[in-house]
Amino acid sequence: MDEGGLDSNGKVYASREDMWKEEAGSGIAESPKRKEWYQKGISYWEGVDPTVDGVLGGFGKVSNRDVIDSNAFLTELLKERILPTKVNRKLVALDCGAGVGRITENLLLRHFHEVDLVEPVRHFLDAAKKRLTSDVPENVQHKAVNFFCTPLQEFTPEPHRYDVIWVQWCIGHLTDDDFVAFFRRADIGLKPGGFFVLKENIARHGFVVDKLDSSVTRSDAYFRDLFLRAGFHLLKTKLQKGFPRELFGVRMYALSSVLQETAAPSSASKDARASKGVARLKPRTPKRCN
Repeated sequence: MDEGGLDSNGKVYASREDMWKEEAGSGIAESPKRKEWYQKGISYWEGVDPTVDGVLGGFGKVSNRDVIDSNAFLTELLKERILPTKVNRKLVALDCGAGVGRITENLLLRHFHEVDLVEPVRHFLDAAKKRLTSDVPENVQHKAVNFFCTPLQEFTPEPHRYDVIWVQWCIGHLTDDDFVAFFRRADIGLKPGGFFVLKENIARHGFVVDKLDSSVTRSDAYFRDLFLRAGFHLLKTKLQKGFPRELFGVRMYALSSVLQETAAPSSASKDARASKGVARLKPRTPKRCN
């Protein structure tokens, strides 16, 4: 069912279709409204300080708890799907909407020998590069390698490079059509057995449009519908715990276009309750750097 939603000014939309028609010209590639949607988002983030507190919308205090739960989720997935068959193999991850490198530094470099970052806001990416490459020994075994200043709606990864593609607090800036197209296009970047992790704010019902930064917070049901449209299977899902009650709930999804016997199918249904919230962390925005 195509639930309706509202925007941050209280305007009510009867359906997703009505919302996208008004906000982004239905997502049509050549629509001036679509261009405006993405440009407004990038302009917002260009005015934000390149710090952890800045990219988390003033809620830098949640970073440690965020990483703890992400690490537990990722560790389970790696044990189930990759590590048993990838002994002595170089593991590589892609950090999408990487911001200032918070997730790469505190999570992905724990598990992967190489991490690439894709981030559309130039001063964020510059801060990430400085943070992750300054005073790093040449022979270090876990390192950030490539830094791409590109919006997700235009990014195509190198084929078969990544074991995991991590997408956190940025997909809300993509229209539905660009969301689906990104996952289909980025799938080529995964090695056999690789998977996506999407971690995002969750609306209680339908969707909430943030007029300030051109983003949409989708419900769990909305996300699952887009996963089906993109042709992806839900391998595992879990709610983030320990965040302030005034924030939106946050959910992690592990996704693959190919099912494997090593996946834990029950975990996707075990924790399927939609999460709550009345405020939100500001996610990263995929839009071209000028």
